[in-house]
Order: sequence, then C-alpha cells, then structure tokens
Amino acid sequence: MRLLGMHHAYKASIEADQSQQQFTNDELVYHLVQSEWDDRQYRAVQRGLKNANFRYSASIEQLDYSGDRGLDKNLVQRLSHCDFIKKGEDLFITGSTGTGKSFLASALGQQACLLGYKVLYTNTAKLMSHLKMAKADGAHLKELSRIEKQDVLILDDFGVQPFDAGSRALLLDIIEDRHGKRSTIITAQLPVKKWHEVIGEKTLADAIMDRIVHQAIRIELYGESLRKKQKVKTETIETLL
Repeated sequence: MRLLGMHHAYKASIEADQSQQQFTNDELVYHLVQSEWDDRQYRAVQRGLKNANFRYSASIEQLDYSGDRGLDKNLVQRLSHCDFIKKGEDLFITGSTGTGKSFLASALGQQACLLGYKVLYTNTAKLMSHLKMAKADGAHLKELSRIEKQDVLILDDFGVQPFDAGSRALLLDIIEDRHGKRSTIITAQLPVKKWHEVIGEKTLADAIMDRIVHQAIRIELYGESLRKKQKVKTETIETLL
C-alpha cells in the first residue's frame, strides 16, 4: 500500500524509549494516520517544486523591500495567500534587468506550490521554441493541454525576443486556454504598453492583450541591478577581510 509515512512512524515508535513515549491503541492509530498524511503532503510539495522547474530557489521571506524598489510588502503578503490564483487572475512583474523580477516570480510560485497548486516556470522564448518543435512532431496539443492544467504558469523574460508568426499563434492558444480559469505570471523588462509592439501583427496582438491586461495585477520594480549591488557588497567584504 506504500504507506511510507505510517511505516516510518511505526518503526520510530517501536525504537523509541518506552519511558518517553506511551501510546494508547487509539492514540497510536491517530499518530500513524497523521504521519502518513504529513508524509504524503510533504512528498506532494517536493514533487510540485521539482516539476515547477523554478529559476531560483526563492521564498517570500527572502524578498528585499529596502530602498525605492516599488515592491509593496503589503501587496506581496496579500499575494502570498494566493487568492489571485483561486480567482484565475494574472500578475505582471516589470522592470529593468536585475531588479528581481524572476526572483519575485519564483518566490510567489514556490508559495503556491507549498499551498498545493501546480506551477510551471519557463522562459518564454524557450517555451515557444519547444512548442514549435513539438508541433513539428505532432505533439504540441499534448503540451498545450499540460500547460493548460497548471494552476500557475510563469512566463519569464517575456518579450526579450520578438514573436514570430508561429510563436504568436501558440501564445494566443496558451492565453485563450487559461483566460479566466488559471493564473499566468509574466515577467518582462518592457513595460506593458510596449507588449503590443513586441507581440506584433495587430489582430493577434489585440486578441492576446485584450485577454490579459484588463484584470491583471501589476508590479513595476525600480532601482539599480540587485546583482550589481550584491557584487559590490561582496567585493567590499573581501577588501575588508
């Protein structure tokens, strides 16, 4: 039956000092069932984190709110409850390179995994390339179905490369499948007002933007590159040592 959590708990209870831990029959059954539940929950979360393929191992607690970054702690705390995922709302995170967009998206995605949501994190250009190869093999519908089932899809580095005709069509399929049902988190260096231009082809761009911009939550990050700041900090510490 693969009751691994129950097995380990029972084994531990046998090996424990009997003077320290005494269970009645009912207490032992409850302890074993609870241990099995906890173990299954833990393994489910670990599978979710692995399948999500996050760019960074990040958590809400690691986020930096210092300086004038435009990162509202109250908003982040509300987002960490993942109510926006329940509502199928989208989230846009924009800002210059190095401002922490991907890290923030990873932190929110990991929080969603901890709460039992299915998450997929992917670079936008790589996803489009993968789907186009899958289409050549006749497997893209299966891939699109897998993407549709994710409670949260994180499209990182959106618009770094212009969309060609094939990518635009695939993006529309993804957005159409998820619109109003599943959440999509998009990180981009370009402000939202320039997405229409980078998507290209007015008709498809209109269709895509109309489905994602109106009800989306927006976070715009400012300031200098956090990577640069971290490098300077590290060099300063090394100099002092």
